Amino acid sequence: MIEQIIQWDQELLVALNGSSSLFLDGVMMTITKTGTWIPLFACLLYAIIRNNSWRGTLLVIVMTTLLVLLCDQFASGFCKPYFHRLRPSQEPELAAVIDLVNGYRSGLYGFISSHASNTFGVAVFFSLLFRSRRVTPILLLYACLASYSRIYLGVHYPLDILMGALWGVLCGVAVYALYCWLSKRFVPTPHHISSFFTATGYRRTDLIPILGVFPVTFVYIIIRAAVFAASS
Repeated sequence: MIEQIIQWDQELLVALNGSSSLFLDGVMMTITKTGTWIPLFACLLYAIIRNNSWRGTLLVIVMTTLLVLLCDQFASGFCKPYFHRLRPSQEPELAAVIDLVNGYRSGLYGFISSHASNTFGVAVFFSLLFRSRRVTPILLLYACLASYSRIYLGVHYPLDILMGALWGVLCGVAVYALYCWLSKRFVPTPHHISSFFTATGYRRTDLIPILGVFPVTFVYIIIRAAVFAASS
């Protein structure tokens, strides 16, 4: 059964990996870089600072740090050394059938994906924190794009991504539950009943930068991809 799952995983990888487009190669190379999403993270921080006391802001930052540590260390510190599953880019048998971009191979082992774990953990945690119907799809789209870029680039199998995303979701929910428990005891906040606030008390106007930075980021991705394609 395990051998059959591995075979299906490899077949799905071949179907989803790479393309004949240099432009798409540039898009995925830009999407996969954490630095591309710094403006989005800055807007998340802005919303947190604007809607919390210094204690509340500190608590969110501490919880976010804990979240990333749980997601990343379990994926990279435990799973990858324990399972020793080679990345597709490091697997000699797949070298002739998958596309790699500019020789990018990443590390040796890939199960589970820390990219998927981290991005889905962050997306779920902040979706629960803000409870905004507009922000949640943006955060989930960010997680999906960043995760898929790893398959496209040939550095993760779909199963790596799926299990990493599942761990990220579980961590996001668990850390948010811990945040709520600590917040009620140490950082009491007023509950706003108004259309100007979300269900968790965040001003909707303070979430607008998150909505605006996403299309701007995509413009940047397109420009970088065009430059990549022109120079390749």
